[in-house]
Amino acid sequence: MAETLLKVENLKKYFPIKAGVFQRTVGYVKAVDDVSFELKEGETLGFVGESGCGKSTTGRTILRLLDKTDGNVYFEGKDIFSLSRKELRSIRPKMQIIFQDPYSSLNPRMTVGEIIGEALVDHKIVSKGEVKDRVLEALEMCGLAPYHIRRYPHEFSGGQRQRIGIARALVLNPKFIVCDEPVSALDVSIQSQIVNLLCDLQQKFGFSYMFISHDLSVVKHISHRVGVMYLGSLVELAEKHELYKNPLHPYTKALLSAVPIPDPTLKRERIILQGDIPSPANPPSGCKFHTRCPYKKDICSQEVPKFRDVGGGHFVSCHLV
Repeated sequence: MAETLLKVENLKKYFPIKAGVFQRTVGYVKAVDDVSFELKEGETLGFVGESGCGKSTTGRTILRLLDKTDGNVYFEGKDIFSLSRKELRSIRPKMQIIFQDPYSSLNPRMTVGEIIGEALVDHKIVSKGEVKDRVLEALEMCGLAPYHIRRYPHEFSGGQRQRIGIARALVLNPKFIVCDEPVSALDVSIQSQIVNLLCDLQQKFGFSYMFISHDLSVVKHISHRVGVMYLGSLVELAEKHELYKNPLHPYTKALLSAVPIPDPTLKRERIILQGDIPSPANPPSGCKFHTRCPYKKDICSQEVPKFRDVGGGHFVSCHLV
């Protein structure tokens, strides 16, 4: 049984809303609101949900790229937010991120070799004489040629740039990588190459991934478990086959009903959600989904449902289950 690598408890991240001449705080955007989960060594946990539901903010807060509002994050048993700057710096190489946009996440003034090797030099992981060898090794693992080390980002296609971003994360030999929609900006054919590359690297080195995406078919292919987010909160979390075969939350059912089926003879009942997504600055009372839920009852608007295990590691936050 794999050990727990990452533990997130009741994580919250609120952004203040400023107004007036004196820029007083008049409210908060509740981007991440009471999220809890665990991630084991060598596991991929997929995160899905509509745009603005807090997936990327959750990933960045876990890595302490953003400060938390409340809650705890434990990595290898250490509380990330209680570490000093020196202690945090020492574990930074173990926690990496692959950014969503392969065009803006690479410094256009640096060569590929400098981009990938920068952290090796900064953290003094290897001697200066060994940096080039490590960079070439990372390039080869990610399907790039040795001569690419001297080129600049503008000389590459989107797929190649994303491979450079992956190589930059891998060169430090991390244990945990946040993949923030790493294939959303790429063509479909390139997407499959990048996803298969991530799977192969995980089998070889035992990385743990938090894989954030809108594409439910990609998430199903790469993930071991899948979490569904709505308006800053996790509403369902289960092993991938269980979630896709037996979704319990009405929001999860609506998401899965929108996934295209490759067989034109098969028909699926499409669940169309009514109304707009509420503002995260002013979320509804009780269950956040009740304003769009076709099965809502009185209790749904009055009481926040608990995020609980209903059996076999299938967590759901719904009064109707």
